[in-house]
This record gives sequence, structure tokens and C-alpha cells, in this order.
Amino acid sequence: MPEAQVTANYRFVGAYQEVNTRIAQRQQALTIYVSMILSLLAALVALKPGTAGATLPIQWLVLGFPVASTFLALMSYKAEMAITNLRRFLCALERLGNENGNVPSYNANPTWSINANRARHMQDYAAALLALAGNAVGLLAAVKIYPTQFSENPSAIWIAGVVALASLVFLLWIPKLSFIPADDDPQGA
Repeated sequence: MPEAQVTANYRFVGAYQEVNTRIAQRQQALTIYVSMILSLLAALVALKPGTAGATLPIQWLVLGFPVASTFLALMSYKAEMAITNLRRFLCALERLGNENGNVPSYNANPTWSINANRARHMQDYAAALLALAGNAVGLLAAVKIYPTQFSENPSAIWIAGVVALASLVFLLWIPKLSFIPADDDPQGA
């Protein structure tokens, strides 16, 4: 039985489809994050003092805001690492038989790669801005609606704030992981 081989073209198409899937996953993570924040805000309002749920330990609910932004940061990191790895693979494929650079190369040419990264970084910055706003609105609303609970137990709001800040720093660090090909590296590593 003859051995079947997959050509570089099919590998390239498959890898690019995977890149598009990872980009879509980043968008879905933003949607999930917004849904989580809106749900947490709705719960804060629904359980406000004077309602049946006012005796619940609201401090636990507040921790949901930084957990949501940490989720967003981790999902963004996972997607960026997968995209970087796939682009490294695409770069190697684009350089096959193109040592003299006759054929334009999107992933192997640093100029084009850097511009593609800049465009993708807008999503990273938008995610960080969204996480900043979600945490700020959520934590400030909790303190405003439940001043007594947080004056008695301020550690919950401080813990939530520190975790939220860490997730924001992580979201802003992710763009540094983007793939940039080396001009002189034929393997694109």
C-alpha cells in the first residue's frame, strides 16, 4: 500500500483554519466575560439590602468579578500562545522553496507580521479595558450597595481588587508574546 503524504499546501490551509478558530475563540471569551459580569451585577442588585437575599455573604459574590477577568486573561493567553505557535509553523511553510523571497510571505516577513500583531493587540487592549471597567463597576457597586458588609469585612474587597489588578497586568502583558519572525532564520523560530 503506498504511503500517503500531505503536501505543504494542505498543511498551510489547515494551520490557517486553526488560526482563524483561535481568533474566534478569543471573541467568544470576550462574550463569555461580558455575560459573567452582567450576571454578577444583576445578582448584586437582586440581593441588595432589604430583599430576601440580604443575609447572604455578598463578599463571595464580589470575588466573581476578578475571577471573570482572570478567566478572560487565561483564555486570551491560551489563544495567543496557540496563534503564535501556528504562525511559527506557517512561517516555516512560507519559507519552503522561497529562500530568495520571490513570493510574498505574510508570516515570514517581519514587516507584515508586526502590522498583523499591532492589529491583534487592539483586541488585547480592548479586553484589558473591558476587564478594568467590569471590575471597577462591579467592585464599586458592591461597596455602594453593601457598605455595612464591606466595612465589617474589607479583606474581601481588597482580595478582589488585587486579583483584578493582577489579571489586568496579565492581559496587558500578553501582546509581548506575539510571533515575530527573524529575518535571518530560515525555520522561522
